Amino acid sequence: MRDYQENELIRAWQTGEIPIYFHDTVVVGSGCAAWNAADTLYDEGIRDVAVVTEGVRMGTSRNTGSDKQTYYKLSLASSQSDSVYEMAETLFRGGCVHGDTALVEAALSTRCFFKLVQLGVPFPHDGYGQYVGYRTDHDPKQRATSCGPLTSRYMTEALERSVERKGVQLYDGYRVLAILTVQEGTEHRAVGLLTMRREEGAPWDGLTLFCCGNIIYATGGPSAIYRRSVYPASQTGGHGAAFAAGAHGTNLTEWQYGIASIKFRWNLSGSYQQVLPRYFSTDRQGEDGREFLAESFENNSDLLTAAFLKGYQWPFDPRKLGKDGSSLIDLAVYRETVVRGRRVFLDFTRNPSELELDGVPDFSRLREEGRSYLKKSKATQRTPVERLRAMNEPAYQLYLSHGIDLEREPLEIAVCAQHNNGGLSVDAWWQSNLQGLFPVGECAGTFGVYRPGGTALNSTQVGSLRAVQYIARKGRPVPEKEAFRPAAEAALREFWQYRNDFVSSGEGKRGPGELRQQYQEEMDRCGAMVRNADAIRTQAERVREYLLRQGAETRARDHGELLAALINRDILLTQLMYLNAMEQDLDQGGGSRGSYLVQPEREDPWDGTAFAEETLLDRQTLQAESCFVPVRPLPEDQAWFESVYNDYRTGHILDAAPVRRERIKAKE
Repeated sequence: MRDYQENELIRAWQTGEIPIYFHDTVVVGSGCAAWNAADTLYDEGIRDVAVVTEGVRMGTSRNTGSDKQTYYKLSLASSQSDSVYEMAETLFRGGCVHGDTALVEAALSTRCFFKLVQLGVPFPHDGYGQYVGYRTDHDPKQRATSCGPLTSRYMTEALERSVERKGVQLYDGYRVLAILTVQEGTEHRAVGLLTMRREEGAPWDGLTLFCCGNIIYATGGPSAIYRRSVYPASQTGGHGAAFAAGAHGTNLTEWQYGIASIKFRWNLSGSYQQVLPRYFSTDRQGEDGREFLAESFENNSDLLTAAFLKGYQWPFDPRKLGKDGSSLIDLAVYRETVVRGRRVFLDFTRNPSELELDGVPDFSRLREEGRSYLKKSKATQRTPVERLRAMNEPAYQLYLSHGIDLEREPLEIAVCAQHNNGGLSVDAWWQSNLQGLFPVGECAGTFGVYRPGGTALNSTQVGSLRAVQYIARKGRPVPEKEAFRPAAEAALREFWQYRNDFVSSGEGKRGPGELRQQYQEEMDRCGAMVRNADAIRTQAERVREYLLRQGAETRARDHGELLAALINRDILLTQLMYLNAMEQDLDQGGGSRGSYLVQPEREDPWDGTAFAEETLLDRQTLQAESCFVPVRPLPEDQAWFESVYNDYRTGHILDAAPVRRERIKAKE
């Protein structure tokens, strides 16, 4: 790697050696939220659009799913009644959800769904044109639909094709290092990005600047803060850059964890569980295999029923830890892997010993709900894999396409982070507290504590549409280069300082890959499904020290390692914010809820679902601070046509209330 001085870097930008691109709006990401944003911007007449992505094939939307990946929307079939307001109430009741965003996600769900249908996403309908649905977790209606295991991939590919046809500018292979801001009065405005190309050999480390009026930030969840994760390893998130720029986080405590395979990262929900595979564990060398679920249940019927229910009660839920609760399965897997240090597997070639009688499955040992389901699904074959192939052949073929034959080998599993229900704070138009920065998709913290399964995919489409609607009518123009200059030079100077520290030699320095694994494993142990306030507090201080000493402890020997070290900084900043939010919540008396278990249990835990937690970072001192604000109420149902018509015609619909920032006491 070529060495250079700070003044040389600044001169390179001033003379144009470091590229700078000017666009009205830049979309960051390449999942279904990002592509929908770019596609809709074009349709709204905004043609000066660019998509900036670390890698078109790297994101979560393209690379993850489940046995039957769900899209949640208003009911569109059967005689069961539904309404926009009923759906909004369902989302709002999940807890820590702002009422205005809940109403928007309900109101625009059908518009976004039918756009996907029009683009060719193969959602199933019957012979009469009804888009039939089913009930998912935390869902009182049959609002869920699916294209099978790859629903989000089909969405991503269909939207990408539409964007390609429109000729939208794509910058592929650019990692965002910093969001650039300027102060306007009492507020800060996002005006551009500092990025680094992943391709080696470009001058000045591949640094590239983007100057723009609006940024739609669709970088997905903060996937790399955990080691045990369902997110694709290629996706590392980008929350740290937003936090460093001054964007607020919201509900960072709220995650969804569940059982997943780790060789090939995939949710093991639905039919993978309902066919009742055998759970067993081994030592680290793969020896001493034994079944272990029986120690968590009083009898075989409770065990088998819990294992079956794990199919459509897939996320860990502390409310389901009763004697036959499905989340006892997650807790047993956690105990084997994290506490005992063993490896856990699902075996689809053999039945659980509790199901067998004289070498054949005895379904009378399963309670009526499970027996009836398997019988109606014509899935009562001899082995779990035979039942899986009878019930859901694509679920079997999915693993086979990744070199894993469930007829021959077991799947190694763990309880993994799957979805962040919190994220960056947004208002009713998906704009953050930084003017001009619009987090959308999983990056935006709109999901709350108990979200119905499939709301994430609906939110990718609704949030991106909503941001575009605002930008098309009230978006900011591209700033002049001179106004952009101070922010650009400050970001370049900060980059050079980190670079200089990382590339310098020093005793005891370690590679960024080794360090990342350490950071992630430590987060797994204290801030995932099982949480302890003292451990979280200790880890937050440790992460702060890692940030302060990162340059002295990290050695980057080439371009790839330099980029990895900079991504590590993003990960550490994100971990610090999330750990702080967890610590503040537990200090206020927060207890087990959502998808995590607090140990030791609180006698009288504060639930706090009527409040949203706002977290911000002081980048100078590396101190994070959280406060609690009441959720914005669900807007009153007063849809009077004449009033709406006039507000729409005059543009007054854009006058949605901003995010409230006042500090309140979390608990009296």
